[in-house]
Amino acid sequence: MQVFILTFIIFGLAMLGLAFGWLFNNRVLKGSCGGISNLPGMENHACSCANPCEKKRKQMAAAQQGEQIIEFKV
Repeated sequence: MQVFILTFIIFGLAMLGLAFGWLFNNRVLKGSCGGISNLPGMENHACSCANPCEKKRKQMAAAQQGEQIIEFKV
């Protein structure tokens, strides 16, 4: 029982520390733009972010120039 209580306290302190870090950094929770495009069958999904990530901006610039980007994932 002592191990359970000690484990509960340690995890509680870790969650409290993460919560304080998130609160004091004033950051907004957000997802990655274009993340859904990595799913099979969703390659042509449009990015609706107001400020796309660097990878998506490169892909958009290459698409405007008529280039095709081929990525190899391991």
